[in-house]
Amino acid sequence: MNKIACITGATSGIGEAVALRLAADHFDIIITGRRHDRLNALAGRLSGDCGVAALPLCFDVRERQQVEEHIGCLPERWQNIDVLVNNAGLAVGLNPLHDGLTGDWERMIDTNINGLLYVTRTVAPHMIARRTGHIINIGSIAGREVYANGNVYCATKYAVDALTKGLRMELLPYGIRVSQVAPGAVETEFSTVRFKGDHSRADNVYKGFEPLHAADVADVVGYIVGCPPHVNVADVLVLPAAQASASLFRN
Repeated sequence: MNKIACITGATSGIGEAVALRLAADHFDIIITGRRHDRLNALAGRLSGDCGVAALPLCFDVRERQQVEEHIGCLPERWQNIDVLVNNAGLAVGLNPLHDGLTGDWERMIDTNINGLLYVTRTVAPHMIARRTGHIINIGSIAGREVYANGNVYCATKYAVDALTKGLRMELLPYGIRVSQVAPGAVETEFSTVRFKGDHSRADNVYKGFEPLHAADVADVVGYIVGCPPHVNVADVLVLPAAQASASLFRN
């Protein structure tokens, strides 16, 4: 039987690419997200094109009860998750703190931090009981360097970095690997979401250089997952060649 990978935020971008990458490596895939049509379409690709079993779960990681109802009550065939990829995350707005919108802050905190916590809290005990597993958190260069007007988003990704490090220590006795992949600029729906559907602003973010593609990040995840059991790639910062820091690009 194939191993099982669970990927949150799989309806687009990095999450979708990771699901396809791990399916190519013969994992059966649990995919989660809030867009039912996209989840079902991806599940069809995973089972039809990749020939693996796929379980789409439509819910919001910000809602603890929904996480427990879906991830905490999996059919027996899907309960032994070998790899968890905490990918669900977003940035909303690009404002200085004194002009920030509290609704934007709460959306980022609830998704990027609480969602990761709820899902990990639900999955990790099963890994502990089996004394095996691998948790990979998708962080960001924004969790290494703060940039102007990215205040709350950066804070949430710093939290992901801290949680990853703490989790690695806590799960060490159980043989569970914990890794982080921190991308720089990746051309996905990220900027469209940040600018609330303003495509003209979103398109300008990647103007003048070639950003990472979602598949580039998925390949890093695939490499980490594929390492021998005695190897843990703890942390990877992956940037496009045209990016040197959170705010320095070659145009």
